[in-house]
Amino acid sequence: MAAYADTSGPTEREGSPLAAGITKKTLLLFIVGDILGGGIYARTGEVAGEIGGAIWTGFLLAAIVAGFTAASYAELVSKYPQAAGAALYIHKAFNKELLTFVVAFAVMCSGLASAAALATAFGGDYLSQFVELPQILVGLVVIGVVTAINFRGIKESAGFNVVCTLIEIAGLFLVVVIGATFLFDGGGDVGRALEFNDDATPALLMVAGASIAFYALIGFEDAVNVAEETQDSTRTFPRTLFTGLAIAGGIYLLVTLIAGMAVPANTLAKSDGPLLEVVTQGPLAVNSKVFAAIALFALINGCLLNLIMASRLMYGMAREKVVPEVLGTVHRGRRTPWVAIAFTASIAAVLVVIGDLTTLADTTVLLLLLVFIGVHVALLRLRGEPVDHEHFRAPIVLPYLGIITCAGLAVQSVTDDPKLVLWAGGLIVFGLILWVVERAVR
Repeated sequence: MAAYADTSGPTEREGSPLAAGITKKTLLLFIVGDILGGGIYARTGEVAGEIGGAIWTGFLLAAIVAGFTAASYAELVSKYPQAAGAALYIHKAFNKELLTFVVAFAVMCSGLASAAALATAFGGDYLSQFVELPQILVGLVVIGVVTAINFRGIKESAGFNVVCTLIEIAGLFLVVVIGATFLFDGGGDVGRALEFNDDATPALLMVAGASIAFYALIGFEDAVNVAEETQDSTRTFPRTLFTGLAIAGGIYLLVTLIAGMAVPANTLAKSDGPLLEVVTQGPLAVNSKVFAAIALFALINGCLLNLIMASRLMYGMAREKVVPEVLGTVHRGRRTPWVAIAFTASIAAVLVVIGDLTTLADTTVLLLLLVFIGVHVALLRLRGEPVDHEHFRAPIVLPYLGIITCAGLAVQSVTDDPKLVLWAGGLIVFGLILWVVERAVR
C-alpha cells in the first residue's frame, strides 16, 4: 500500500449535492456485504458441478483475477474520487462520448442483471423452505422493496447493508462450524477437496469453475460508484478495498473447502440452495429454515447494493452529460438521485421477467469482465496524468495481468454458453438505441 502525504484531501466534494454519509467502517461492510451477497449462497453448486470436490480452486483463481482488477480500481478511485466508476475512467482516458456511454451502460446492465439474478434466486429453494410462490412475482416484489430502501437514502441503505452483512457472515460461519464438526465426527471425505471431474484436465476445470465463481467475487467495483458519498475517499478507498476483498475471499475459500469435503459434488450441483446441504449435516445440524432465512438476507442485500451502484452510475454520467441530464435529478428532501433510481429499477424488473438465474448471473460476469479489461487499459493510459493530491499506485505488472486473466475468463464464459453474447450484446444495443434517441431530441 502506498504511503499518503499529510496533506488536505482533494476538493472533489465541493459542489456535490450528495450526502457524504459513508464512513471507513461502513465502506468496509459495504464492500464485504456486496461481495458476500448471493453468489456464494446461489452458485457454489454450479462450481461443484463444473470442477468436482475441489470447489475451492475455482474460487481461489477467481479471487486472484479479482485482486488484479481491484488494484487498478484502487489507483483510479483514489486518483479520481467521484461517482461513475469505470465509465468515468474510460471517459478521462479516451474522451470519446460513445465509448464512455457503452462502458457506463455495460456496467449499469451488469449491476441490473446481477440484481435481477439475486431477486430471482430469492424466490427459489431458500424461500421454498417457508412458502411456495411464483418466482417472477417474488423477484418483482424484491426489486420494489430494495428500490424503496435505495430512495430513502444512502445512510439508510448503508445501515441496512451493515445489518445484512453481519447476518451473511454469521450464516457462512455456521457453514464452516457445522461442516467442520461433521468432518471431525467422521462424516464426509477430506480427500474430496482434491478431487476433480475426469472430463478435462484440472487446470481447464479450474478456469471453467472460476468463470462461474467470479460472479461471487464481484461487488468490490460497486463501491467506487459511491466515492462522492464516502468521507475522505481518496485515503479511505484503497486499503479498505483490498481489506474487503481479502476478507470475503478468505471466507469463500474456507466455506467452499468445507462444503467440498462435507457433501458430494454431485449433491451440491443438483441444489439451488447448495449450502443448505452442508448445514443439515452432523451433530450441530440446524433447521434448514434458520439457514434459509439467513440466505434470503444475503440475496436481498446483494440486490440492494447492485441497484445502488447502477443508480449512482447513471447519476454520475448525467452530471458528465453523457446520458440525459434528467437522470442526475436529486430529490430535495432525501438527497438521492430518484430519477436514476426509478429508471434502473424498471430495467431490473424487466430482466426478472425475461431471464433466469444462470443466464442473468453469467451475463453479469461477461459484461464486467469486458469492462474490467477497459479499466486496466484506462489505467495504463492515465498513468502519466498528474492530479493535485497523493494517491495509491498499483504495481505496473498488475493491469497487464488483469487484462490477460479477464480476457481468458471472458472467452471461457462464451465458450461454455454462446448465447451470452446475445444477452450482453442485446443489452448494449438497447443502450445504443437510447443514445441515438437522446441525441436526436437534444
